[in-house]
Amino acid sequence: MKPALTTVNATGKHTASVIFFHGSGDTGPNVLEWVRFLIGRNLEYPHIKILYPTAPKQKYTPLDGELSNVWFDRKSVSIAASESKKSMSQCYEAVNQLIDEEVASGIPLNRIIVGGFSMGGALALHTGYHLRRSLAGVFAHSSFLNRGSVVYDSLANGPADSLPELRMYHGERDTLVPKDWGLETFENLTKLGVKGTFHPLRNTMHELKTASITDLQQWIYEKLPPLENQVQNKL
Repeated sequence: MKPALTTVNATGKHTASVIFFHGSGDTGPNVLEWVRFLIGRNLEYPHIKILYPTAPKQKYTPLDGELSNVWFDRKSVSIAASESKKSMSQCYEAVNQLIDEEVASGIPLNRIIVGGFSMGGALALHTGYHLRRSLAGVFAHSSFLNRGSVVYDSLANGPADSLPELRMYHGERDTLVPKDWGLETFENLTKLGVKGTFHPLRNTMHELKTASITDLQQWIYEKLPPLENQVQNKL
């Protein structure tokens, strides 16, 4: 289950990476275009490569089993639903492969951020707090974890030091994924040792916004600054 990949390469020497997971039924290229529309250009840096993977098509229960580009299957879009362990484990393989390829190219885990929109944000939370806790950061936009998520169990049973910083955004008018689900997720994670911030977005439904992407762009730069030798080369 290797996802198709669209990338925005670093304009200079590549020393950090961001993996941006799309929401259910979407694709990596669509998210890239959405971000470009909102800020008027690509999310682009001299030293950071942005990866926009596309989930393979699979049967998706909330669509009555129709094929869709989703990272994992679930019984329903509800915070009270249980996770599909089999589907999640297959998804983990694909995510680990993406990260391993970045590491193999010379990018350490602490120079990689994962994040996403909706289902993609949930996958990012699984990645940063269950699979790879040495990452530089995690962002989740309009996302939630199920109440019985394996992520909570993993955090409760593991060391709480040096967890990735979390950045969450959620529209106050989101009816598909209510803001309360996102806030509950954030509060549960912080109780288990995760440090970060939750940003409610006024007049925002289930969507990315210019303000959130602009804030995210700055946060990524702060978490993944140019290496010292790159700065010296510019002087």
